[in-house]
Amino acid sequence: MKGKQLAGIIAACLILAVTGMIGIGAAVYKNKMVEKSGKKTEEVLDGFLGRSRKDIKLPAEEYIGQIDVVGTIQKEDQSIDGISSGEEYRHDFYLDYIDSMIGSEQNKGIFLYVDSPGGTVYESDELYLKLMEYKEKTGRPVYAYFASQACSGAYYISMAADKIYANRNSWTGSIGVIISLMNYEDLMKKVGVSEIDITSGKNKTIGSGAHEMTKEQKEILQSLVDESYEQFTGIVAEGRNMDIKTVRKLADGRIYSAAQARKLGLLDEVMGLEEAKAEIGTALGSSKIRFFVPEKDTQLQFYFNQILGAAGKLGRQSDIQAARDLMENDESGVLMYYAK
Repeated sequence: MKGKQLAGIIAACLILAVTGMIGIGAAVYKNKMVEKSGKKTEEVLDGFLGRSRKDIKLPAEEYIGQIDVVGTIQKEDQSIDGISSGEEYRHDFYLDYIDSMIGSEQNKGIFLYVDSPGGTVYESDELYLKLMEYKEKTGRPVYAYFASQACSGAYYISMAADKIYANRNSWTGSIGVIISLMNYEDLMKKVGVSEIDITSGKNKTIGSGAHEMTKEQKEILQSLVDESYEQFTGIVAEGRNMDIKTVRKLADGRIYSAAQARKLGLLDEVMGLEEAKAEIGTALGSSKIRFFVPEKDTQLQFYFNQILGAAGKLGRQSDIQAARDLMENDESGVLMYYAK
């Protein structure tokens, strides 16, 4: 083996070892900060970096506030497991942003840039209600633009919009509700493991993957799905000024193309993003009005997230541990407005 090759291998091994030590150290330090403070991970990071969640600097000139509903709509991931690109959906941040715009005289409206398969029922409804509060308090318009997808919970949120635009290749709809669960009872029998539950009632273990679900338990969960479905279709009927019976016919969970959705009255116009922005600007009195996207993270926080994400990847669990976590946490039975 040549000397240069040997030196390269040694250098690579040293870099890997040092990176691993730094990553593991960062992960341990992060966990200790969170445990000691009793706060959420993101709150700890904000305090460490000296940034307030509500400290959003708004433009001095007239602007339209842009909210990027991108990715799965849910509460922020507190584990920071993976390198953050800064593009993930930021629920609490957007709620704070809307509150800031309510009191901003220079704000002329809100623009939702939507590229999402949907998400949890709770967060979808919370953002929708915050947008409706904004409209009620300010009298200003909300617009939505559908990029590659605006399904289920993402469509739900868009019902706050006064006008909906869509890219011609966009998929939307998927109006419906889902609870996904995993049953691993047979797997546990093969491995020779059983779960023992001491409960106060026969339905306390509802949704447990270790037991086959009873008919009564399925009916209980179905009632929750049905209730959320009624809420969803009601929101669509109100937002699109449609008869509820018409909405229910369309709301069987299927996905529609932009052209199909426009024909059915689920959105208003099919056009490109810049064309839509120009039309919105003209409607508000200025074709060159600024679409403002607030800075969500400081550069320092971005690099700190990268270190913690790398630590999470280096500290991966064994196959058995990963399988156990999958059974315990995946498809955890949360009500979702989501396109599978």
